[in-house]
Amino acid sequence: MPETTTPATELASQYIAQVTGDLEANLKEQERIGAEITTLQEQLAALQHDHGVLVSMQQALGLTTPSNGSAAEPESAVLPSPRRKKAGPAAGEKQKTRKATATPAKKAARKPAAKKPAGKTADSAKAPEPTLVELIRRHLIEQKEPRSAAEISTALAEAHPHRGIAAKVVRITLEGLVAKSQAERSKQGRSVFYTAPASESAAAPETEAQPKGTDN
Repeated sequence: MPETTTPATELASQYIAQVTGDLEANLKEQERIGAEITTLQEQLAALQHDHGVLVSMQQALGLTTPSNGSAAEPESAVLPSPRRKKAGPAAGEKQKTRKATATPAKKAARKPAAKKPAGKTADSAKAPEPTLVELIRRHLIEQKEPRSAAEISTALAEAHPHRGIAAKVVRITLEGLVAKSQAERSKQGRSVFYTAPASESAAAPETEAQPKGTDN
């Protein structure tokens, strides 16, 4: 009996040593991969921040570009001067023909002149729309409580349905505002909320309370 139990004990100790070594190798591999994941997440966050800044700049440049009003200018045509006859009639007939040709020319010249200012006035009345950055900053200042990126994107999409605002773009823009100290970020559990800076949020109630003092 002692001879059979000794090899079994040695075999068990070999298995224990092998399992222990495998566990240590597994833990080291987990630590290595975890460090790589952390590095990749930091790189991804940096890329998302740069992307948000670039998107904001693109939107700002696209919305502040003045509208091209040169398309309406070619509509005004230059009226040709009346042709002179080679063989001129008498002096009395020349005066009659000049009066007859001058009257239609004045009427034709007045019609385009009346239409042209109307088109320019309509173009000048269209003010450029605010950028997405400005919309988000205004929304944060108006809100008294922290708001998530999903809540902000939903509110802006309802207020501006023609803009086609996406939640992902709003989240990236918010991160860009946080990086510029134009917004503040806080966490509640796993959720992330955004608020306006304390200086801007405190200035908004003072502006609203000013007309009440003037009424008294």
